[in-house]
Amino acid sequence: MPRTRLAAGLAAASLLLLLAGCATSTPAATDDTTDAPASDATFPITIEHAYGETEITSQPGRVATVAWGNHEVPLALGVVPVGMSKATWGDDDGDGVLPWVEDKLEELGAETPVLFDETDGLPFDQIADTQPDVILAAYSGLTQEDYDTLSKIAPVVAYPDVAWGTSYQDMIRINATAMGLADEGEELVTHLEEVVDTALAAQPELAESTAMFSWIDETDLSKIDFYTSHDTRPGFLADLGMPLPAIVEEESAATEAFYVSVSTEQADRFDDVDIFVTYGDPEGTLIATMQADPLLSKIPAVAEGRIAILENSTPLAASANPSPLSIEWAIDDYFALLAGALDGTD
Repeated sequence: MPRTRLAAGLAAASLLLLLAGCATSTPAATDDTTDAPASDATFPITIEHAYGETEITSQPGRVATVAWGNHEVPLALGVVPVGMSKATWGDDDGDGVLPWVEDKLEELGAETPVLFDETDGLPFDQIADTQPDVILAAYSGLTQEDYDTLSKIAPVVAYPDVAWGTSYQDMIRINATAMGLADEGEELVTHLEEVVDTALAAQPELAESTAMFSWIDETDLSKIDFYTSHDTRPGFLADLGMPLPAIVEEESAATEAFYVSVSTEQADRFDDVDIFVTYGDPEGTLIATMQADPLLSKIPAVAEGRIAILENSTPLAASANPSPLSIEWAIDDYFALLAGALDGTD
């Protein structure tokens, strides 16, 4: 199914209004870092975001990133960050780096940057030690306090509107612009959208299917937790033209939260869900447990076993939250998993 580009075009136009250049300056030169590609951008650049405006006076030589996936933008554009978020979920070998990032670092002939362990909050001292010229966090959930503290270290590019709601396209556009590489970022977006469209065309049955991202706790089936359209997982599928289930649209309209819970006593609200996408053990008892529950079993997708299980803390599960380097690595397998669930288990 061809992608409808209107929404993406409007988003791009909106971003162009937010990303304004001012006067010229010479890009900063720094030692012991990977040189950024030559930039034709005009500095300073001012970027508007959820916490105000950030001015970047010259092309940054030392780029640090925090939060999920932001480091993949400079890497995809050939720039190795001085520090980046440590992967604590989806890491297949325990080194704190997801496999598609490992592949890119190897391609660039680069060592692994400093890894920021954000499990208990941002490690501000460690971030400061990398002496960044800019801190990229266009996809993040930075609080005002986080932003204020980071801003004492270097200019910070926060998320534009909703916490954890920035699409991979806008993450690329914003972070790339902050690096003086807006044109290169736009080329990357175009390329990745073509990759995604090709992968979706290979699974045409998905085009009109409704998918809902959920967390199902086998020990507590009294509620269904699921992501709203503000989250990038369902947002990514909606951007492709896949319809959202009515309950996701209704709950999303009532909140800015990316995650909500609904009692299983409202099971009838899930009647139009074609695929439940959840996390767990594909060889486990989750589907059977759901089908044995007197309320969940009333949901057609559950009764028929139309449940796609992303194996917990694996790279494929992590790739469901799309990012600049994960898309080419996993998109075919991801769409195949969703399409396979449409056949159900019964």
